[in-house]
Amino acid sequence: MADMLKLKAEDGHEFGAYLAQPAGKPKGGIVVIQEIFGVNSHIRSIADGYAKDGYLAIAPALFDRIQPGIELGYDEDDVTKGRELKGQSDNDAALRDIKAAADAVRSGGPVVAVGYCWGGALAWLTATRIENIAAVSSYYGGGIGGFASEQPKCPVILHFGEQDHAIPMDEVQKVKDAHPELPVHIYPAGHGFNCDQRGSSEPTSAKIARERTLEFFADAIG
Repeated sequence: MADMLKLKAEDGHEFGAYLAQPAGKPKGGIVVIQEIFGVNSHIRSIADGYAKDGYLAIAPALFDRIQPGIELGYDEDDVTKGRELKGQSDNDAALRDIKAAADAVRSGGPVVAVGYCWGGALAWLTATRIENIAAVSSYYGGGIGGFASEQPKCPVILHFGEQDHAIPMDEVQKVKDAHPELPVHIYPAGHGFNCDQRGSSEPTSAKIARERTLEFFADAIG
């Protein structure tokens, strides 16, 4: 079962969030952090998938601070629009919304987070800046190298594509050098390999990354 909710961040901002509920008792809560394309059909499908795996899943609409109800596709015009919206966004404000979303699913148990693209970078910042997150999985988060000095407050797993032109391998290496204890997985794929709506989709890599993420979360939750 899925619903659209209205949440309120600690600064009073109200925003939408997509909630997908598991069939039985949740094993935990999970925050699904969007790409630069909003809470579109792909992000909702990810939340639905984690709900089927037993998580109370929520995807906060982080662009609601700029323009409510953003749902973009993956053609050139939408990529341009998504980049513009991301450029107008503030990471600290987005983290306030992520924190509110995490609090909204704490009734389901320990809360984990997974993020993709811009959301992958925000997932890293969720791990380093938000309290009481059990574990984080970050997919192709551009810019994490700029925050590599920050220390995660919870276990983190990272996924990158070796053919990702947006995230050079030297940035990935910077993260690995700063945090040699973290699992960092490199896949024979490009940016957005987890998204089956993109031309860069790489199903085998996506399957392996998801299996690793589920196992990682299960170990963290206990």
